[in-house]
Amino acid sequence: MEYRSLGYSGLKVSALTIGTMTFGGVGWAKKTGDLGVHEATRLVDLCLDAGVNLIDTADVYSAGVSEEIIGEILGGKRKNGVLVATKARFRMGEGPNDVGSSRQHLIAACEASLKRLKTDVIDLYQLHEWDGHTPLEETMEALDTLVRQGKVRYIGCSNFSGWHIMKALGISKEDRRQRFVSQQIHYTLEAREAEYELLPVSVDQGLGVLVWSPLAGGLLSGKHRRNQAAPEGSRQFAGWKEPPIRDEGRLWTIVETLIEIAEDRGVSAAQIALAWLIGRKVVTSVIVGGRTESQFNDNLAAADLVLTSQERARLDAVSLPPLLYPYWHQRNEAKDRLSPADLELISPHLKP
Repeated sequence: MEYRSLGYSGLKVSALTIGTMTFGGVGWAKKTGDLGVHEATRLVDLCLDAGVNLIDTADVYSAGVSEEIIGEILGGKRKNGVLVATKARFRMGEGPNDVGSSRQHLIAACEASLKRLKTDVIDLYQLHEWDGHTPLEETMEALDTLVRQGKVRYIGCSNFSGWHIMKALGISKEDRRQRFVSQQIHYTLEAREAEYELLPVSVDQGLGVLVWSPLAGGLLSGKHRRNQAAPEGSRQFAGWKEPPIRDEGRLWTIVETLIEIAEDRGVSAAQIALAWLIGRKVVTSVIVGGRTESQFNDNLAAADLVLTSQERARLDAVSLPPLLYPYWHQRNEAKDRLSPADLELISPHLKP
């Protein structure tokens, strides 16, 4: 297992992270899975034995039950130096202050997560989503307070836009607060929108990149095919609607290319999709989840799979997003003055 620095920090995390949305099965999360402590323990131990050192969860996963299960698994102790990341922002109660990124909610949410996780400190505490109703100065001060109190070691964000991130980093610098070390994003061969702003800002500002739902909710696993109903037991069969598919024809072309490459290599399509992400230098860690040992074993094998330049070119050819304005203009008129962050998006569109 490869270990990579989490952004501009000294923290090393594994190239694969354990995702735990399938733990618990309460409320809306039941569509993703309903693993109990015994089943989840077996899967966590499997990943830890393979060298994974980061577990990612959120307070909203199964209304806190996912965190409780992790707390039971770790038993108040940290096995093999495992790191725990969780997130807050979504509603966790009926009160007007039980949601959002206010000082009130974040500090209360963090303290509740610590209790559920049976730990004294959260290694990476992430804002789960943007909150346009709370002054960002208040949010960053609350996160800084949690770090200074020793309840949190590092902070990050998830599902922010590029300008949201830059505003937060600007406030951190101006007020001398703790800054984000990472962002957690949705990024797959099918959904490459992050290349417009989020990956360039990570390169420019030294942010680690954690990828959630790297198989697009299972759509890139190879189990789903063109003109076929969703397989029974899959998230789509259960009515899961993320991510949105805007071009179904493009999706199935990507899937068919994944399957062709996978058959040539004698591996699964899921491993090819994960290896494409792991091979992106800007990506720090890919969050993998599932409900069975076979799913986790298959995903873990992707950590050792290196795609050839020809294979990557084939995948890029069927998935490369078009250059929107102002990027096509920058490609045309500024290609001699592009930074590494600019090139994260534009370089595949430059002619040799």
